[in-house]
Amino acid sequence: MKNLLILLSFVTLMTSCAIFAQRDEFRLGMSENQFLRRNPQAVISKLDGDTKIYRVQRDERFYVLATFVNAELTDVEEREITPMWQRENQPPQN
Repeated sequence: MKNLLILLSFVTLMTSCAIFAQRDEFRLGMSENQFLRRNPQAVISKLDGDTKIYRVQRDERFYVLATFVNAELTDVEEREITPMWQRENQPPQN
């Protein structure tokens, strides 16, 4: 009985702790500062007036483009990097 009480109090403590709660990596409406704190590897991809687009590399095949307008996240888009063999077969664009 004593072990069960200890186990239940430990489980309650762990589930109520905010440290273990999963945070959203991207959330529409989040501030630019929050985004940069959660994604320190983000680099600016494009600047256009009040619009900034950051690029976050997921892995070797995928990256995310996060668009900020007036320092607020308005769009998140995940893209796949084109493989080298596919780039070589495409005709040049003029």
